[in-house]
Amino acid sequence: MSTKPKVLLAMHRNLGEQIFKKEDFEYFKTFVDVNEVSSLPERVDESFIKENIRGVDICVTCWGTPPFTKEVLDNADRLKLIAHSAGTVKPIVTDYVWERGIRVTSSAPAIATAVAEMTLGLMIISLRRIFHFNELTHKGFWKTDEEISKTKSLYCVTVGIVGASHVGRNVIRLLKNFQVDILLYDPYVSQEEAERLGVKLVSLEELMSSSDVVSLHAPSTPETYHMINKSNLSLLKPGSILINTARGSLIDESALIERLAKGDIFACLDVTDPEPPDVNSPLRKLPNVILTPHIAGGNSVTDRWRQGKYIIEQIYKFITQGTMDYEVTKEMLPRIA
Repeated sequence: MSTKPKVLLAMHRNLGEQIFKKEDFEYFKTFVDVNEVSSLPERVDESFIKENIRGVDICVTCWGTPPFTKEVLDNADRLKLIAHSAGTVKPIVTDYVWERGIRVTSSAPAIATAVAEMTLGLMIISLRRIFHFNELTHKGFWKTDEEISKTKSLYCVTVGIVGASHVGRNVIRLLKNFQVDILLYDPYVSQEEAERLGVKLVSLEELMSSSDVVSLHAPSTPETYHMINKSNLSLLKPGSILINTARGSLIDESALIERLAKGDIFACLDVTDPEPPDVNSPLRKLPNVILTPHIAGGNSVTDRWRQGKYIIEQIYKFITQGTMDYEVTKEMLPRIA
């Protein structure tokens, strides 16, 4: 009889195939007893978990996994850890999970790395006006001194980070490779912590008025709903760039559209509210907006491998040390994505 901890993969088969690189999954099987990805159903519902979770120590979930209701947990006689190989755990974790002392982790830090990388890329190509120069060159034009005078790089500019989340901190880390000034707005970060991060803690108004690039990394909560609005959008300097790879609800889009219509700022929006934007939304027509379909995190082949590898590493640490690099607690939920 196996003495390895028993693990249940509770996710759609296609996600299991995307999340776990074959080599990583083979390593996983060296220290756990786990069901094969190929045995997973096309869709995982509550009955699948109820029927399979008895005797399981660790359950690995993903997007689309149903919540851990009382009925599910009544069958979970040995469950100690829910390891979510995606981002937010809010759709799957219920109060019953906390009541039973089940611990929780997720691949949010791995996804945050991917989002931060895309954010940095958007900063670089937007400051250098790559989208604009691509269009000009395709139309037969070439650079001019006037065009160059409007172009910048990640040197001697000020970048404002809204939210010291996993993503925000990763963006700050990446920006340390460039000679830029970094401003931070986050009401939960102390002056001492800001100093450790190497950033200047400021009000949202100062950040909006002083930054060449404003990048949003706050969670979607009632507190952050439309935190970017007509009042502070008016503070943006002409030529500045607004990047949102967080959540669309952070921005009052009607106010943003009104500011963008003036033509003096540029926006990169990976997220909108609603998603996708209405087919007639001005965001789809404005020339100074780059729209992408919520792809910054967890939406590439290699990003998903990174999520799977991260959750395997966390499970190994949980089994061997009883600790994890990232553990989600009930107290954290109101302040995280």
